[in-house]
Amino acid sequence: MQATEIELIEFQDGHLDAAVDLSRAEGWPHRREDWALVLSLSRGTVALEGGRVVGTALATPFGEAGATVNMVIVDKSMRGRGLGRRLMAFAIEAAGGRSCRLVATEDGRPLYEKLGFAATGEIRQHQGPVSAPARPALSADIDFADETVAAELAALDAQATGLDRSALFARLAREGRFAVLREAGRIEGFAVLRPFGRGEVAGPVVARTADEAKALLGFLFADRAGAFLRVDVAVGRGLGPFLVEHGLLPVGGGIAMQRGGVAVEPSRPVQTFALASQALG
Repeated sequence: MQATEIELIEFQDGHLDAAVDLSRAEGWPHRREDWALVLSLSRGTVALEGGRVVGTALATPFGEAGATVNMVIVDKSMRGRGLGRRLMAFAIEAAGGRSCRLVATEDGRPLYEKLGFAATGEIRQHQGPVSAPARPALSADIDFADETVAAELAALDAQATGLDRSALFARLAREGRFAVLREAGRIEGFAVLRPFGRGEVAGPVVARTADEAKALLGFLFADRAGAFLRVDVAVGRGLGPFLVEHGLLPVGGGIAMQRGGVAVEPSRPVQTFALASQALG
């Protein structure tokens, strides 16, 4: 059977259960709800062979500047037939000329490089049952905030990422909790906590310094002691030892890559220390 006999059609809600099965076969922890969140913000395609879902790919636009390419899976029985390239071609086209970002595995990296993606950094996944901090990492005014701050957090996030992720933050306001760091009454950093996979994920975490990021995470850890938590961090931002100290061990990761556009400049006033997810950045 040739790859040309595989049909690519629009990803609909009715494909979610099959997509969950594909991701579980890859060892991903994603629940149906996790897939649905990404799909609600994205354009997606599924590959069908005889009515069976054998591949997926999504492109999530964030404003006019950029998009993430994510949830790219090819069923093991379909590999070696060029289906991954077809799915990626759809996702790049769906991004509508925007700069594309993704987090790649080492196995996927050669294909992405052929498609014009270049490595920009490394992401490391930490997870485990949280052990609460013995003391705050930083004396700071941190507390939970309600959904009314979502637009303000999206604006701060845009300073770190260069992307308009307002739609994402509107969803996070419904599904998660916001911890915010204030200085003189102004929000200068934040961390988001929401259900994901085996437990919860902390991210995005945006702050001016690593100490502020640790303070925000420490605040969440104190609230969620004993819970299973995942944090996907940018390597080199200084959070690894802190996460290990609090029970979140490194269990894998990937290579951050970008196609087109300009990489985020390190001189920006705030930085992203942890991702919303590897799919969403």
